[in-house]
Amino acid sequence: MKRLLYFLLTISILMLWSSCRKDFDFSPSTGNLTFSKDTVYLDTVFTNIGSSTYNLKVYNRSNEDISIPTVRLGQGEASNYRLNVDGLPGKEFQNVELLANDSLFIFVETTADIQDLAQNSLEFLYTDAIEFDSGNNLQKVELVTLIKDAVFIYPDRDNTTGIIETLTFDTDGDGTPDETQIQGRFLEDDELTFTNEKPYVIYGYAAVDEGDVLTVNAGARVHFHANSGLLVTNNASLKVNGALSNDPELLENEVIFEGDRLEPGFADIPGQWDTIWLFNGSVDNEINYTTIKNGTVGILSEGDAMATNDKLTINNSQIYNSSNFGILGRATSIAAENLVINNSGQSSFAGTAGGKYNFTHCTIANYWNNSFRQFPSVLLNNFFTDINGNDNGLDLIEANFNNCIIFGNDNPEIILDDINDGSAFTFKFTNCLIRFQDSNNNFPQEQYNISNGDLYDDCIFNSNPDFKFPFENMLMIGDDSAANGEGDPLFLITTDILGTTRTSPPDIGAYQHVTFDED
Repeated sequence: MKRLLYFLLTISILMLWSSCRKDFDFSPSTGNLTFSKDTVYLDTVFTNIGSSTYNLKVYNRSNEDISIPTVRLGQGEASNYRLNVDGLPGKEFQNVELLANDSLFIFVETTADIQDLAQNSLEFLYTDAIEFDSGNNLQKVELVTLIKDAVFIYPDRDNTTGIIETLTFDTDGDGTPDETQIQGRFLEDDELTFTNEKPYVIYGYAAVDEGDVLTVNAGARVHFHANSGLLVTNNASLKVNGALSNDPELLENEVIFEGDRLEPGFADIPGQWDTIWLFNGSVDNEINYTTIKNGTVGILSEGDAMATNDKLTINNSQIYNSSNFGILGRATSIAAENLVINNSGQSSFAGTAGGKYNFTHCTIANYWNNSFRQFPSVLLNNFFTDINGNDNGLDLIEANFNNCIIFGNDNPEIILDDINDGSAFTFKFTNCLIRFQDSNNNFPQEQYNISNGDLYDDCIFNSNPDFKFPFENMLMIGDDSAANGEGDPLFLITTDILGTTRTSPPDIGAYQHVTFDED
């Protein structure tokens, strides 16, 4: 009974005390707010594309509960910035309450049209400020965003139904156009040359129609929205004409394909867009001095294994941060020199359903660490699985890897999957540095007999390639690389991917070795 009386007395005192508190009598702000930053930089965005959301923290470090009379954007309702203050959206707020020794978050976004801000400008530094109170108590936090102009390519949308335009083209080579579910549109004649004057931003698939050639000039920058890409159809071609920069530290002449989010937080995020899709029947596709990054599949090349000219020729290029495959070939033909592929969610290169592949002085690595990786850096097979789940053999006509590094953070980094139904499975590794260690004899098949010189000619296994920073996509090799001077001069390409003259015998891989700085 005493305990019950004591409990009731305690509750009564607490209720009496709380009813007498003055803590929630808010005094006007006196201009003594502090902030987590004095300027909010919203990084770079394209015109008419919304930014990420950035935050500002506002502190009341006094012992008084205060009310901020106004929190507003300096340009008021005309501002292209948007605020969210304590959960409420708007551009101006009245009597914002802030408890003693407490803080609140303000979230900031922007969407701006550069043509409304600066006529004939390719980029414009757009600024405003968040103003707290006024008069003698006025405090400001600056807002800064770089707005870049761009060429936008996007499919039509029906204003009534909201249905987005899809592509219709010959998908099976029978000469009859087929309707697809691929959202996008064909490029017009005046859009078939991408220049370096403005970046290009693509929504959906920008498609190259039959008989057309899309030319991408040196220095061009092509950005893809989510679920977007390039598609090259029957008898059409892609010519990417990047060039070596005068300064190897600069990329001004290189062509870059990447996502449309320019904020630093998106710089190395895989899977932001779909792929460069070289459809069955496309011809003479060429890619030079190009970086392809942050896609789902960097390049998807389908069909034409027996083409007179290889369906894809790719030289002096890099493919990074693909959430599935760097290059996925399906019964196709690819020739590559001085190519670097790294950081792929599945394989960096997969030659599937047979085909014809020739890689010389390439570095095909995989240091993916975002999740579990099922496949190796290089995957080869000679079959496809039909809709009924049956495997059907197709000839792997040839797969030659000459003076290449095939390495990664898993073991093994090659898988050779022969259907053994009589379909050809022809491959050879010559003077390659390969990660393949089979201590438990898990790969007894003849194609993994690394002592067979007809399959593995003068190759090095499991020795250190001495990459500079492989997890940061810096795959230059150093003085301690096992690849140094181990290439076959018969396959010598005189300069490496950076334009450095190779020695003879050459280093294996896409780079001539260098001495790394000690730091």
